[in-house]
Amino acid sequence: MGKKKAKTRIEPDFLRREKDSLIRKNRQVIYLNDKEMAAVAEYCSRFRINTKSVLFRQAIMEKVLKGLESNPPTLF
Repeated sequence: MGKKKAKTRIEPDFLRREKDSLIRKNRQVIYLNDKEMAAVAEYCSRFRINTKSVLFRQAIMEKVLKGLESNPPTLF
């Protein structure tokens, strides 16, 4: 027989705060020209992406996080 795993209890308040922190409340609008929009539409159809907001969010956050990692804050 295997050992029983001890269940860890997570506080409901913690789960509620965590869920509330992940809600997207801030709206950001971007404008694309016709060529950019055609490229996005082609990419989405080729890779079967149904939601463009997911594509934009991932691409933007990858770029932002990569930039923050490559330029850490300095003390002086």
